[in-house]
Amino acid sequence: MGLGMKKMMVVMALSAVLAACGGGKEKAAGGPPGAGMPPPEVDVVTVGRGSATLTQDLPGRLQAYRTAQVRARVEGIVDKRLFEEGTDVKAGQPLFLINPKVYQSVLESAKADLLITQQTVSRYQPLLSIKAVSQQEYDLAAARVKQAQAALTRAQEDVENARVPAAISGHIGRSLVTEGAFVGKGDATLLATIEQLDPIYANFTQSGLDLLRLQQAIKQGKLKRTDSAQVELLLEDGSTYGLPGKLFFTDMAVDPSTGAVSVRAEFPNPKRELLPGMFVRIRFPQAVAENSIRVPQKAVQVGPQGQFVMLVGKESKATPQPIKTSAMAGTDFVVVDGLKGGEQLIVNGLQKARPGTVVKPVPLAAPVAPASAAAAAVAR
Repeated sequence: MGLGMKKMMVVMALSAVLAACGGGKEKAAGGPPGAGMPPPEVDVVTVGRGSATLTQDLPGRLQAYRTAQVRARVEGIVDKRLFEEGTDVKAGQPLFLINPKVYQSVLESAKADLLITQQTVSRYQPLLSIKAVSQQEYDLAAARVKQAQAALTRAQEDVENARVPAAISGHIGRSLVTEGAFVGKGDATLLATIEQLDPIYANFTQSGLDLLRLQQAIKQGKLKRTDSAQVELLLEDGSTYGLPGKLFFTDMAVDPSTGAVSVRAEFPNPKRELLPGMFVRIRFPQAVAENSIRVPQKAVQVGPQGQFVMLVGKESKATPQPIKTSAMAGTDFVVVDGLKGGEQLIVNGLQKARPGTVVKPVPLAAPVAPASAAAAAVAR
C-alpha cells in the first residue's frame, strides 16, 4: 500500500468519527437544528369596551376660500406689470399700469369745467336777487355744476383704475397679458386671478340614505348625537393634515340627480400646503356608540369567509377569530360580532403568527388610538 493511499484512509476514518459525534449531539438535543428556537414575539392589545365616536371618510376637492378675477376697468395699453407672479398681494395693491395719459388729461379738463361752472353759479347768485338773471338760468348753471362734479368723479376713477388694483388679498398666479397689450376694448379683459388660500374650503357630499339611517339610529337610541363639528383632512398619500377643520356649510336638501347632500368644511392653511383642486378625504364624526368594541384597522384581515383577527389563544397559540364590523371610529373598526372583550388581539407581527403557531405576546408599546380619534386629534 502506497503512502498516498494510507493518507486517504486516515482522512476518511477521521470524517466518520466526526459525523458520529455530530449525530450524537443532535439526538441529545432532541431534534433537528432550530428545534430549540424561542417563539416569535407579537405585539398585542387587550380587547375592551367603551364609547366610540363613529366617523366617516368621504372624498372631496379643495376650493379657494375666495377667488377674484383681475380685469381691466379702462381700455388702453399695458405699460407695466407691478407684481411678481406666484406671490401674495394685498387688497388695493396696484397690479398693472395702463397708460394713464388720456385719462389724466380728461381729469384736468373735468377739473377746469367744474371750476368754470362753480364760478358761473357764484356770479349768478347776486344777480338772481336783482332779477338780472332768471331763476331758470340759475338752476341750469347749478345743474351744470353737478354734471361737472360727476364728470370729475368719473375721470378720477379712470385715473385710479389705470393702476389696476387687487380686489382681495391672496395668492396671485401668472399674468395673462404682457406689457404692450391693448386691453379693455369692448370688454373687461381678464388680466390675472387672485385666490385666498387661508383658510381653504373642502367640498364633499354625503349619501342622503346614509344620513337618513344615521338619524333613525339616533332617534331609536342606538346612537347618540355628537356635539363635535370638527373634522380631519386626509391627503392623497394617506397622511393626516396637521390642523383640524370645521363643518362650515351643509345643504338642507338632497340633490335629486345624485341622491347626495352637499357638505363644506373649512381648514386653516397658513403654510399654503393645501391647494385648490387637490383630491382629499374628509373624516368627520357622526355619532357616539356606547359599550362598543374597537380594534385597530391593521389587525383586521380578510379571508374567503370574511373578516377575521388573530388572537393569542390557549397554550399561547395564534388563533384566528371571525368577526363582523359595522363602522369606523377614526382608524379603528367597530366590531359588532366575534369578540366579547378581554381577548389578547395580535396587532403587529401577523406575518409570524400563523394559525397554531406558539407566539410570545408583548403588550403594544404605543397606546391604541381612542375611538374618538377624530375628536381627540382636533382637540389638540
